[in-house]
This record gives sequence, structure tokens and C-alpha cells, in this order.
Amino acid sequence: MSHPHPELSEPPAPPKGGLRIVALGGLGEIGRNMTVFEYGGRLLIVDCGVLFPETEQPGIDLILPDFEYIRDRLDDIEAVILTHGHEDHIGAVPYLLRERRDIPLVGSRLSLALLEAKLTEHRIKPVTNVVAEGERRAFGPFDCEFLAVNHSIPDALAVAVRTPAGLVLHTGDFKMDQLPLDGRLTDLPGFARLGAEGIDLLMSDSTNAEVPGFVTSERNIGPVVDEVFRTAQGRLIVACFASHIHRVQQVLDAAVANGRKVCFVGRSMVRNMGVARELGYLNVPEDIMVEQKVIDDIPGDRLVLVCTGSQGEPMSALSRMANRDHSIRITDRDTVMLASSLIPGNENAVNRVINGLTRWGARIVHKGNALVHVSGHASAGELLYVLNMTKPANFMPIHGEWRHLRAHAKLAALTGVPEDGIVIAEDGVVVDLLDGQAKIVGAVPAGYVYVDGLSVGEVTETSLKDRRILGEEGFVSIVIGLDSTSGKLVAGPEVHARGAGIVNEDFNEVISRIEDVLRDAAGDGVNDVHQISQLIRRTVGKWVSENYRRRPMIIPVVVEV
Repeated sequence: MSHPHPELSEPPAPPKGGLRIVALGGLGEIGRNMTVFEYGGRLLIVDCGVLFPETEQPGIDLILPDFEYIRDRLDDIEAVILTHGHEDHIGAVPYLLRERRDIPLVGSRLSLALLEAKLTEHRIKPVTNVVAEGERRAFGPFDCEFLAVNHSIPDALAVAVRTPAGLVLHTGDFKMDQLPLDGRLTDLPGFARLGAEGIDLLMSDSTNAEVPGFVTSERNIGPVVDEVFRTAQGRLIVACFASHIHRVQQVLDAAVANGRKVCFVGRSMVRNMGVARELGYLNVPEDIMVEQKVIDDIPGDRLVLVCTGSQGEPMSALSRMANRDHSIRITDRDTVMLASSLIPGNENAVNRVINGLTRWGARIVHKGNALVHVSGHASAGELLYVLNMTKPANFMPIHGEWRHLRAHAKLAALTGVPEDGIVIAEDGVVVDLLDGQAKIVGAVPAGYVYVDGLSVGEVTETSLKDRRILGEEGFVSIVIGLDSTSGKLVAGPEVHARGAGIVNEDFNEVISRIEDVLRDAAGDGVNDVHQISQLIRRTVGKWVSENYRRRPMIIPVVVEV
């Protein structure tokens, strides 16, 4: 079983006749999915998604894959294949198209429609190629076959990539719901047919590899949703992903059955459901929808609000309602249903929102106390089924954190995949498929690229460290004026603190220390501004640590006069 090593070197040139595979995201994390295939000097990209920030990344809006590996080879890209329309698979496409606008985008009708709506906001007109399950298309040397897979969004696809180096099956995100709401089953006969042909490398979704058994069918949620509707006394607020069309359909059906009007709240929810309705993926009964501006005129027991915020996102509609920062005010007659599972890392944010809503008296229904959501990812039983059906010569777990990847690798070993054919990689690790064997041959940079407002890639880890210090410890600023010739103090020091828990009167002691240090420095002929700033920083930092056991950011400002 080959696995990454922290000291992997830069890879050699791609082998002649071999297929090179580099994941720039999605391995060791949930999100930012992006895989680059290279054959004969040409590139094929599968997915290009974003990762959402955690609490230790303050101020960050999105996290992108690092495009540096392909930046000098944008003209070599044949296409970007999108397995489905979730943000962690399509969210970074606008930023890739800024680098080359005419890269062909390939995906199902719904995936491309959701992406095009997003690209309109970025003022980008894409080149698109709509494909459907059962189709086979060539993009340069890559012969691609598309297969239907069931997921928590309609129109998801797996892709089989054939090159002279071998056959690779990339499942995308999938599960094996045998009674899907839209009747669209995962193409198990297609998987078996490819297995009989001979799959040289299987790349399979690992998100639920630790969960035993099979995922519960979406149909089992319907009766639970109906029960929540029947028992809700006032308004019903349903929070789910803005792309979970199946869940929204269940809410609409329950609203009709219980005589309630529906209002979509939140820009992404309104946009995505508009696209789904237009394409026929969402059946919206006549006269059921209302605009947000008229909801105050509708009795609470006749109203359902469908919004974003099921993951506790700070600027989402639900979070703002919990914080009393939204025009919709939560009352003790409201019922809030969180119709989603927790993405790892979001637990604290979701709990904060639940507590905030509960504070105002709302009844909260969530996955922990009712069957209001099932996962869109295959559990261990389904993953074993796929491994046994496809019988791959080599296996590479994808889409998951480290524990998910390793759990999936163990499942592959149990089904008989040779140990030297199981490749556990991480972002940036280079895997070559040559002569029927997949091997790790090196690594390339694949770090985080942060989006902060309009800036992309300008925020660094150092910047984030500074933000964390400012947020947790505050800062102390020291302003002085020095004679530019003699280096003697001629004004100040003025010391101020914000968020450090130190009142300005307490700085009298440290001011005398600063004056002594500057006097000694002037006597020694030190007049370099940087050196003097460092002396001040050390003096004040030591004093704060000794007296307060704190480590605020120390900001000296030296003005030469």
C-alpha cells in the first residue's frame, strides 16, 4: 500500500505512454475537489470546487485549489469535466476561467445551468458541452464515458477515462439509493461492464467509508417531513443546501398537502431553485410560491420559509435570524428544520445557530432528533459492492479526510485489491499509471488559495496568523518621534491598546522602560528605524507577558523628525 511521504520530491517528467494523475484538492479534506489527468502532454480536469473556511481562517470567504501547477499549461487543457453541481465541485470554476476563458466545460444539463448562473455574476460567458449518462465523448487523447450516479443533487455523473495507458473510473460523489425520488439509479450495470472490460484504476468517493451498511433511502424522509409540517404551530423554517433540489421538492410537496405557502429566502437559494424549476428538475405547484415582501401578511401556520444556513455559515439567512440581524424575526411559535448533515468542522457553528434560535423560543428539528436528512454519499456496504463489482487492478480513495481515505483503502484490501495497487495520496501528490501499475512518483505544490472579498491569493498564512492574534489577544501600538540625526526621543511614547485587556493608565510603567531603552540605543549610536522598532517590540512584549500573561500584537510606529 503506497502512501505519501512528507519529503516527496518534485516528480520526473511524465513517462511516455503513462497517465499522470494529480489531485489539487479533495484528498485529506471535504471540499475543493479537483483532479488533473495528463496524457501525451494534454490535460483533462475533473471538477474544480471550493472549500469553505473554518473558524481559524477569519475573514476568508472561500478557499480555492492552487492553480500554479497548471498555470503555465492552460492551453494544454482539453476540458473541465464537472461530475455534479455542488459548490465543492464547481465553485472554483469562475476563478479558473479568469486564467483562460475558453476552457470547455463539460457536464450534465443541471450542473452546467447552475454553473452558468454563477458565471453570470462573474460576467463570464463560458464554452459549454452538455453530456448525459450513456454518452461517450473524446477530448483530445481522453476518451470519456459518462455514467449516471445517484447523489443529493440531480444529474450527477461518474466518468470513465480511457487512454492508451489504461481505463480509469472516477465515481464522483455517489450513493446507491434503490428508491431515489427522481427514479435515477446509479448505473451499476455500467460499473460492472467496465469492470469486465478491466479497470486499471478506480477513484472512488470516500466520505462515508467509516459508516457501516447502506445509506437510508430519501423516500424515508417524506413521512418525517410531513409529521413536522402537521405538528408545527406557526411558521416553518427549513434550512438546507441551496442545491438540494430533492429535499426542496419534498418540502414543496408537504407544503401543498398541509395548505402552506412557500417563500425562498437567500440569493443562492432563489437562484438555484429558479434554475431547477426552469429545467424541470423542480416541480413547483401553481400559486404556492410567495415573495419575501408579502410574508408578513400571511398567517404563520400557513407559511414555509426555505433558506440557506444549515452549516452555520455566518452570513447565511438562518445565522442572521439567530443573531436578530435579519428582517425575519424568530418567535416561540416557529419551528426550524435543519434538513442536512454536518460537514466535518462545522459542528460549533451549527450549535451556535441552534442555541441562538432556541434562545428566541423556536422548536428545532435536526438530524440528531429526527430523520430529516440522509447522506448523499455511499456507506461502507455500498463501497464494498462497487469494489467487488469493478474489480480494479489499482485503487485510489478520493473525496474525504484522512480517516475516510484510510478506511476506504482497508475496504479495498478486503475485496482483494493488491496491497501494492492501493494508493493513498494527498493534495499535490503525483501518481503515474504505467504498465498497469499506479505509483506515487513525487509531489507538486497544492496549498490553499484564499479568497477575501475581491482579493484572490493575496491573503497568506502569515496574514491569517496576524488576524488570529488580533482576534484573540488584541494589539498594543506605540508611537514615538525620533530625531533623524541623533536618534534621540523628541515625541512620545504614546501607548494605546485595543482588545488586549489593558487600560491606558497601566502603561506608565512601560513608558519609562521604553524611554530608557531608547536613551541607551541613542548612546550606542543606533538610529536605524527597524532596529529601534524591534527594541520597542521586545520591551513592550516582555512587559505585557510578565504582568498579564498575554501575547497581543505589538505595533511600534517610529516617526523620524
